[in-house]
Amino acid sequence: MPWHNNTWHVPFFSTTMNLRSILIAGTTSVCVITNANGTSEKELSDSLIQVPDSVNVTTQSATTIERLTEDDYIRAAEELGVEVAAIKAVVLIEAGHKLNGFHAPRVPLINFDLSMFTKAATRRGIKLNKFKKTHSVVFTRPNKKAYGSYQEAQHARLTSAMTIDSIAAIEGTFWGMFQIGGFNWEKCGAESHFDFVDRMSRSESDQLELFVKFIQTNKLEKYLKKKDWSSFARIYNGPSYKQRNYHKRMAAAYRKFSK
Repeated sequence: MPWHNNTWHVPFFSTTMNLRSILIAGTTSVCVITNANGTSEKELSDSLIQVPDSVNVTTQSATTIERLTEDDYIRAAEELGVEVAAIKAVVLIEAGHKLNGFHAPRVPLINFDLSMFTKAATRRGIKLNKFKKTHSVVFTRPNKKAYGSYQEAQHARLTSAMTIDSIAAIEGTFWGMFQIGGFNWEKCGAESHFDFVDRMSRSESDQLELFVKFIQTNKLEKYLKKKDWSSFARIYNGPSYKQRNYHKRMAAAYRKFSK
């Protein structure tokens, strides 16, 4: 599968992480390893990327989170022809009351889903049983005590899963303030799995842009316009949305922001 410009800067979601090896699906991609001062130190063209201990792998040294402004919400709402309250309702349900798309700068809010990762790996012909001992963190519940927070624990799982298969790991994870599954990268207008993750890791504005494209691709704006929360939830959250009361929570969240 061709990557965006055949180049992947690693990793997308941490400015401090030193990874020993990352498995990249496909042997035609080129990995650019970036050192601490932002210059490209080496390029490797292989399915297994070995990262030296001395290299700080990062895409940029961002120290702040670029938060959404009210104007951002207004522009997105106008593009979709919906109310700002409807968009904020989705964020409230997916990201929580802080309406935040990031755990830390360049570290997007994620939910690594083992069942989704397993399905993605199976589709790619990967047998996960042989990794259960060497990558045990992937197959266990997020350990908040060990990592300090739920998000740190989830990112540890994702990082480990990436070394098994990056495509399956991305597809098995829900990303950002709108919690869009990585398997939807193309529906969000991204050029590749890795472009999707890179954009999810830049700013909340990028996350909003991906969300708008996803809504347009799936023609979901009509349900937001009509406040047909059940129809929206059925597609956005899945057929089991009623078990999670997603439609009722959407209605309540909309009322909260439309006051």
